[in-house]
Amino acid sequence: MTKRLIPLAAMEHILKNAGAERVSDKAKAALKEVIEEIASEIAESAVKLSVHAGRKTVKSSDIKLASKS
Repeated sequence: MTKRLIPLAAMEHILKNAGAERVSDKAKAALKEVIEEIASEIAESAVKLSVHAGRKTVKSSDIKLASKS
């Protein structure tokens, strides 16, 4: 069983805000998996940027820069 970092209800909310009338459980799970993978990649890059800058603290600028690469 995978850890629940982001609730499935949040995935449904995102999809409904995008215009979906109904959302299947499999669609919620698929979106969750993709978003968590992307978030993990951004987080890893942001940590590397902060370490490279000689900081222990990850700043919002690290996240923004990491999301662009």
